[in-house]
Amino acid sequence: MDGAIVVDKPEGWTSHDVVNKVRKIARTKKVGHLGTLDPMATGVLPLVIERATRLAQFYTRSDKVYEGVVRFGQATTSYDRDGEPVGDRVEVRIDPEELERHLEAFRGEFLQTPPTVSAKKVEGRRAYELARKSIEVELEPVKVHVYELVALEVAGSDVKLRTHCSGGTYMRSIAHDLGKAMGCGAHLASLRRLSSGEFGLDLARTLEQLAGLAADERLVDAIVPSSKLLPAFPTVFVDDLTATQVRNGRNFPASPFRSQPAAKFVKAVTRTGELVAIGEAVLPNVYHPIVVL
Repeated sequence: MDGAIVVDKPEGWTSHDVVNKVRKIARTKKVGHLGTLDPMATGVLPLVIERATRLAQFYTRSDKVYEGVVRFGQATTSYDRDGEPVGDRVEVRIDPEELERHLEAFRGEFLQTPPTVSAKKVEGRRAYELARKSIEVELEPVKVHVYELVALEVAGSDVKLRTHCSGGTYMRSIAHDLGKAMGCGAHLASLRRLSSGEFGLDLARTLEQLAGLAADERLVDAIVPSSKLLPAFPTVFVDDLTATQVRNGRNFPASPFRSQPAAKFVKAVTRTGELVAIGEAVLPNVYHPIVVL
């Protein structure tokens, strides 16, 4: 059961709600998510289960791909449709050419201020907790990278966008800032995450599907094994003796004749396909286990 489960998160659920549900389905407390999704959002929410929870640290900045609808003419306190309206609603019809000019400012690398209603910490407390108590919060801008930002459809005051961005990018902030730039206010009306790192919708299952698999004692069918995670890390195969030494914290070698170039991290995997550890380079072709499964 060590590995990842990709959930197609339903609308209205928090990421923690999903984690708790999967804990019950899998009958284990060792479940964690690899990056939250807002309650309004749906789509790819990767979870790690059992010993694979130790790998979560390597997923903190995974790229994301989203499709979402920005509704122009009204800003909100949370930058999405769940927030309170700010100011009066304005009737807007979006001109595609004008929109394209403004989208250019949100492509590439730039500083983005996270929404006040977010999980960002301010002096040890979540920003949304302070916002609920009407405490003024000033969040520091964060460097983000938007690799792709495309308008897929324009319908009146609604614009459907597709975005490929770095981890830590807030689609709500893009919607809000785009509305400010166009002088009419805007908020995120819907959002669906199509991928998170190496995990796409093709791997995702609904909670109902996962519950059905568990009832048939086939939940393992939904699990991506630990050895298949982190595909960017080269694999170093180890024999049984070396695997035991690695589990005891001993350094292990990687063949200098491997076809892959030198890497900072590698996966130590047994010949039967079991992930033993993640190793970090300490010498050329020598790795120290920093996470042991």
